[in-house]
Amino acid sequence: MAEKVRFGIVGTGTIAHRFAEAIKNVQGAELVAVASRTKENAEKFGDEFGIPVRFESYEKMAVSDVIDAAYIAVPHSGHLSCSCLMMNNGKHVLCEKPMAVNSREAEDMFRCAEKNNVLLMEAMWARLVPGTIKMLEIVNDGILGEIRGAEGKFCYTMDEDEMGHHVFKVENGGGSLLDVGVYGLNFASWYLGREVEKINAQCDFYNGTDSHTCAILKYKNGAIADVSSATLLRKPNEGYLYGTKGYAYLKRFYAPQEIELFFNDGRHEKIPTPYAGNGFEEQIAHFCECVSDGLKESPVVTHEQTLFITRQMDEIRKITGIVYPQD
Repeated sequence: MAEKVRFGIVGTGTIAHRFAEAIKNVQGAELVAVASRTKENAEKFGDEFGIPVRFESYEKMAVSDVIDAAYIAVPHSGHLSCSCLMMNNGKHVLCEKPMAVNSREAEDMFRCAEKNNVLLMEAMWARLVPGTIKMLEIVNDGILGEIRGAEGKFCYTMDEDEMGHHVFKVENGGGSLLDVGVYGLNFASWYLGREVEKINAQCDFYNGTDSHTCAILKYKNGAIADVSSATLLRKPNEGYLYGTKGYAYLKRFYAPQEIELFFNDGRHEKIPTPYAGNGFEEQIAHFCECVSDGLKESPVVTHEQTLFITRQMDEIRKITGIVYPQD
């Protein structure tokens, strides 16, 4: 293994741009290649970020020896095929969230990683940012008392000229639940655990995809989480954690750059928790550390966590009637 982990990006969309910007700030990583379905897109992206090797197919990147790891940044429906293509050719994989359209796909991907003895990690970047780490410390230290409730809303609306986006296409694994609802479910699990007793959910549809989904999760200890996602409805992108001694307000609930604590005795505290860059740096650095240490699973973004959340999304989709061709 080279001193730096040599990355190739699969896909050239918005999220790929964010990754390419962030990796510049990570000492243990180097972006050496990009792959697209067209030579034009690969060349354009490569020129923008100074990437030396450009591939006009994913297969050519997979069989090359210029990369150690691939970042999968294609639409959800392509995560399984692209990840397994790379892993079957000995490449480690950091796959954009949600890692899979359903739990069957996720299980297949982890089996593929095990078979090829490579690292596979879901790119749940928000779990690794300073704000989440600090919030977990606050909760685990009992500063807010016992956490009895959580709320998180990740809801946005697209412009009229964006209605052809893959988030509105069933065949691409579109819809708000998989696109951004995954953050709310992870958020709830980080602070309330996994002992979920009951899930209730409702959703609205657009073009066969869920355009607005709300889920209520009841835990065995009585705690309740309220999470929502939307692609055609804007809500404040904020969240709360409610404890017996007070509550936390998080302006960007899943990856806060500031934590506000409000205590029952009237005290109020603000804690700044800024990103190192755009928020992706920490996950890239963590992934590289796992590769350098020879790990085949992240100790933080575990396989078990990815499967737990994917199965929750399966259950919510079953309740609300969200169906994909991959099912």
